[in-house]
Amino acid sequence: MDTFTAIVLATLGAGTPLVFAALGELITEKSGVLNLGVEGMMLVGAVCGFAVAADSGSIWLGVLTAVAAGAAMALVFAVLTLTFQANQVASGLALTIFGIGLSAFIGLGYTSVALDGMDPVRIPVLSDIPVVGPLLFGLDPLMYLSFALFGAVTWFLYRSKAGLLLRGIGEAPDSAHAIGYPVIRIRYLAVLFGGAMAGLGGAYLALVYTPLWVEEMTAGRGWIALALVVFSTWRPGRVMLGAYLFGGVTILQFHVQGLGIDLPSQLLSMLPYLATIFVLVLISRDINTIRLNAPASIGQAFHPSN
Repeated sequence: MDTFTAIVLATLGAGTPLVFAALGELITEKSGVLNLGVEGMMLVGAVCGFAVAADSGSIWLGVLTAVAAGAAMALVFAVLTLTFQANQVASGLALTIFGIGLSAFIGLGYTSVALDGMDPVRIPVLSDIPVVGPLLFGLDPLMYLSFALFGAVTWFLYRSKAGLLLRGIGEAPDSAHAIGYPVIRIRYLAVLFGGAMAGLGGAYLALVYTPLWVEEMTAGRGWIALALVVFSTWRPGRVMLGAYLFGGVTILQFHVQGLGIDLPSQLLSMLPYLATIFVLVLISRDINTIRLNAPASIGQAFHPSN
């Protein structure tokens, strides 16, 4: 049972950065904007958060810095695509390339630095319950935050007027603009939220999961987050399942190596990505469901008329 508990905890930890990044991208895409710069935003958030935490000694200050850094990167994307009407796909790819280079430059002086990380929240008596205690009452604060954000995003999209408006703008921005809603302003807010969440995912990697800075430490997680949103047909619940699937297979590869199974290390490193995409492709084979949930205006520039 101790081994089972350790595997579940490791799975949750490996999937949490994806939960943050994918939920943020989900909100962004629901507004009709496609931001392919998630990888770059995660990296910049990770290195900025790590640098501030290392210099100040405060993990939480590092987390806030990472959120701000991710939002700042998203603001650059928003100005290009929403104000200057640049192509969203090209701008997102450029943002990722820029983020990879910028994070490598900022992180030059921090590659040999290690932090203590974030201690899990322990509730007396409850945390000592076998199996259930560590899984429910022994997680780190950011993991609890990911659960809360999942609930908040789900409620916002399907139970609030603002969420209905956001989805309406993603479906028909011209109609929303015609009846007086500020489409560009709302899309700005959605993009900034997506960037902040990507930065938070990067902060989790650098400050909690590792905790240290390694160049390109996201290792494609930004692209996996993008795939999760699409293959989960823009549903928060499936996004969470996909994130933890990726985390589970990531942890499984280490146990396979520990058991002495003779498989190439390159193949084991590929397994989390292959398994996540394979399962989510199977889930998304229902074309009608995809058409029903996909924002109709995603990736399309909106030109407000006077």
